[in-house]
Amino acid sequence: MKVAVLDVGKTNVKAVIVDAEARREIAARTRPNRVLTDGPYPHFDVDGIFEFFLLSLKELHAEFGFDAISITAHGASGALLGDDGLALPVLDYEFRYPAEVDAAYDEIRPDFLETFSPRLPGGLNLGAQLHYQKSVFPEAFSRVQAIVTYPQYWGWRLTGIAATEVTSLGCHTDLWRPKEGRFSSLVERLDIADRIAPVIKPSNVLGHVTEEIGARIGLARPVPVYCGIHDSNASLLPHLGQHDAPFAVVSTGTWVVIFAVGGDLDHLDPKRDTLANVDALGRAVPSARFMGGREFELLTKGRGKATPEAIRRVVEQCILLTPSVVPGCGPFPDHKHRLVNAPDDLNEDETYVVASLYTALMTQACLDLTRAAGPIIVEGPFARNVLYAEALGSATGRQVLAVSSSTGTSVGAALLALISSDLDVNHDGQRTSARQLSEEFQRYRAEWNAHLKIR
Repeated sequence: MKVAVLDVGKTNVKAVIVDAEARREIAARTRPNRVLTDGPYPHFDVDGIFEFFLLSLKELHAEFGFDAISITAHGASGALLGDDGLALPVLDYEFRYPAEVDAAYDEIRPDFLETFSPRLPGGLNLGAQLHYQKSVFPEAFSRVQAIVTYPQYWGWRLTGIAATEVTSLGCHTDLWRPKEGRFSSLVERLDIADRIAPVIKPSNVLGHVTEEIGARIGLARPVPVYCGIHDSNASLLPHLGQHDAPFAVVSTGTWVVIFAVGGDLDHLDPKRDTLANVDALGRAVPSARFMGGREFELLTKGRGKATPEAIRRVVEQCILLTPSVVPGCGPFPDHKHRLVNAPDDLNEDETYVVASLYTALMTQACLDLTRAAGPIIVEGPFARNVLYAEALGSATGRQVLAVSSSTGTSVGAALLALISSDLDVNHDGQRTSARQLSEEFQRYRAEWNAHLKIR
């Protein structure tokens, strides 16, 4: 079964053809995800994205064909639908609100033990976005007919049917009780209960592509559109039937998100960006995260590689980076990053090594916070960073499996079309071992911990 997946990441947008049975990507089209600065606030270029999707689907269908469409998108976003489209633009979650708006939201947001959702900056809590839009744009908000989560916004554009689903509602929105599987008290406090679109399962068929959209793509028959899923949970889905708990999945992209399947929900620390996510089967999963992909790009600017000479110099001289390169999130949100023991002539390869080791040690910190145990599966771009995977295995003393496919999100979203079947499949993970790192890396890790006062 071939599934066309619309994959909306914070950094890039993709249209991908996936062989669902083989769990393999066949072809993809990609474009950057632009943020527009016109209008009332920074917002996503949803019309540009949709035109890209339609053109990509037309090309991919002509060349490969597909039987269904599924959708995955980043969290911390939702869409406000009016009578004839968006009532307000889809807000960029990195936009920061006025202090008085934040303070008013803090007065109404539920306790962490209700939602297992930490207070995050800007609009990383979807509830904060809705509060801002309702408070600052009351006239436009009064025209809202339906509130949909972000993957389902794209489903609505394809089918005309509005919905929400649990993985997107359960990813640090403040709107959901993960343990109980129902809306939080914030929904009533915002007075939006009657406007949130119906909650359906990610694996449900939302509807079929409309005739108008089907004609633009070149479809000869109606094609089903699956409801869709939060991107990190899409990465988790292929592993749920494959490993016995406990195990951890490290989903990497703009964000590095750790899912501790079988971990400890009751010891999560809301001040250190730990939370409960909700998986595709509706179950709460202890999680932690930091903006690792963004940090790595800021540090390396896409240059450098892990040469033996660079690794040796960085480790032996304990040239290390402390958190946080992107402040306000992750396990050390209030720390200001600094480069320690760095010479003036740090080159591109050495910078790459420092960034890789920093990301591995930040990942270990997140694993520790969730009480994760068992094997560690790394998927996404960092699965191709051999030094990162080796450092993570050395730091944790646990097996690390690097999934070699280009992204787990598209394959996971495609699996929604097969969700009723057995998820226990062979994967393409390869075990890593610390072949490039000397025993000096343990001294390196100890010094990194000492700078952060970690025992």
